[in-house]
Amino acid sequence: MKVLFATTNEAKVGKYRKALKEKGIELITVKDLDFKLEIEENGKDAIENAYIKAKAYYDVTLIPTIGMDNNLFIEELPDEKQPGNHVRRVNGKELTDEEMIEYYTKLVKENGGKLTAKWIFGMVICNHNGIKKCSWVKDNFYFVDKPCEKRIQGYPLDSISVIPEFNQYFLELTEEDKKRYKRKDNINNVIEFIIKNIL
Repeated sequence: MKVLFATTNEAKVGKYRKALKEKGIELITVKDLDFKLEIEENGKDAIENAYIKAKAYYDVTLIPTIGMDNNLFIEELPDEKQPGNHVRRVNGKELTDEEMIEYYTKLVKENGGKLTAKWIFGMVICNHNGIKKCSWVKDNFYFVDKPCEKRIQGYPLDSISVIPEFNQYFLELTEEDKKRYKRKDNINNVIEFIIKNIL
């Protein structure tokens, strides 16, 4: 069964592709289509933006569609300086991965060298059965002002994320430690949500 993940971010899809394939679900992305919709992601939170993307692509393709978005909140910053929905868009400009690392490491330096961060994720599935929504939080990490050498395209802030439990950059965790960390990251619950509401 083909399911459209309404994103061009392959790293985002990669988290789920293998586990879903084992259940007979083949994820395709916007890059696999012969068109791309211009979508204004003007929702007030991650769920609304996920809905906007999923609904827009489902209405055009009639392929069961997953939309996903995330908001970033930083504990030490006042409300007016929160990235929120605009993690990648700063002062009206869409930042590249490296520009994001540069911007956020500078922000960390300006605020004492360490910032406590939290991601709030939203996922929406649109298909012939209607609309299903799911939200979760990843909050056991902080940002530092010196990035590690490793990079994952599409997830630049992982390069400045340190996991207190291991006192290491996320990208430098062993495979075993990553598995332990991901269990806390609700990834299995998200996969179960997709399977339950797609099949």
